Amino acid sequence: MSPSTPLDNIAWHALTGLQSGFAAGRGGARRFAPGYSPILGFEDRGSPDFAALQGFCEAGESFYCLHWIGPVPPGWCLEQQAAVRQMVRAPALPDTIDPIGLRPLVAADVAQATALAQLTRPGPFGPRTIELGEYFGAFDGDRLVAMAGERMAAGRFREISAVCTHPDARGRGLARRLLAHLLARQHGRGLTSFLHVMDDNPRAIRLYESLGFASRSVDPVRVVRYL
Repeated sequence: MSPSTPLDNIAWHALTGLQSGFAAGRGGARRFAPGYSPILGFEDRGSPDFAALQGFCEAGESFYCLHWIGPVPPGWCLEQQAAVRQMVRAPALPDTIDPIGLRPLVAADVAQATALAQLTRPGPFGPRTIELGEYFGAFDGDRLVAMAGERMAAGRFREISAVCTHPDARGRGLARRLLAHLLARQHGRGLTSFLHVMDDNPRAIRLYESLGFASRSVDPVRVVRYL
């Protein structure tokens, strides 16, 4: 059996470790605070303690939850269930790219970043998600047309997330350039890059494989709403 790593229960390790300042909850349950990515983390990922989130969630909020496939507890409803692939990149020097045309996302870009995420649906994203790490965007004039950044962090592991391109700008290699830029920066900090991608997105999986990522696991992911 392989030794355990934070990647086995990444949301819990992120929310109780390096990113505990962004977390809310108690006992064996945590969530990213409102405005950040709507993700839940549980100490016991197979039998999550939803009761411990009482008082930390508002009615109508929806959250992503990895690994759990058991009965939905009272007070919650299941909105979606799918499979997500976790991919990890071997510690190798990324391709060198020209960062011209890419720039860090700042507070003034939040409205455009949120709109792009809502359009392309790269995964859980909130108006304060860009505060969780480095986020970069590609712009066409003043218009944000592609972005990627960092979300969860635990130990030496750093997640790449919110990789998305506006439909009008696809085919220009923007996602690859953004990813290569982020990978180079993470490599320079001695970090191990990982990401999550929906298992029914072969195009994205091929892109990540071409950049050195390898599949580590395929896990259930659910979206649940607090009633």
